[in-house]
Amino acid sequence: MFRYSLNTLGAGLIALALFTTGCDTIKNAGNKEKGAVIGAASGAVIGGVIGNNVGNKKNSALGAIIGGVVGGAAGTYIGDRMDRQAERIEEEIPGAEVTRVGEGINVTFDESSGVYFATNKYNINSESSATLHKLAGIFKEYPNTLVLVEGHTDNTGSAEYNMGLSQRRAESVTNYLVGQGISSGRFTTKWFGETQPKYDNSTAEGRAKNRRVEIAIVADEQLKEEARKQAQ
Repeated sequence: MFRYSLNTLGAGLIALALFTTGCDTIKNAGNKEKGAVIGAASGAVIGGVIGNNVGNKKNSALGAIIGGVVGGAAGTYIGDRMDRQAERIEEEIPGAEVTRVGEGINVTFDESSGVYFATNKYNINSESSATLHKLAGIFKEYPNTLVLVEGHTDNTGSAEYNMGLSQRRAESVTNYLVGQGISSGRFTTKWFGETQPKYDNSTAEGRAKNRRVEIAIVADEQLKEEARKQAQ
């Protein structure tokens, strides 16, 4: 079952909880409570809090998801659809780490979960191709979403080289998905090199997990408008 990364509680309570317990709040929160009262402004604040409490005090994927929340009954409508999409991703790509966050989805692929790049390479190999083909099919099932693709590396090699490598890997993923018929307008592509580690780079296991691609999935304006109308 995919993980819920954040209960959709009142904005003040969430902010207090995150400041109090930091990263564990995000990792260990229970199932969501629907009908949260979180406006876009408070969402941006919460996104900033999350950004300072995940990994190496940075996590732009979670910030992007929480920063754009609609909240209220409309947010519940969006969340229901994100639940279904998250379930589909887990069904089709069992190795991916799928986390439901607020009104969006955070998907992480590392070297053991379906999108793998050989050392110093950025081309999409056969295993990665199979995984991304499945992901593209799900994006077609849920067309009213926007997708942020991020590239990350470990700290082996120079920071400058790693930044370029993460860029090429993130762009390879985006280009593959666009090549599968997904509109390029749905994608934003970013890269962070070694600047956003989630795990300890002093261990082989940690470095392998930090060599990852993260995807954030959020509602587009059409789905948000549909949600607002349904909430009236």
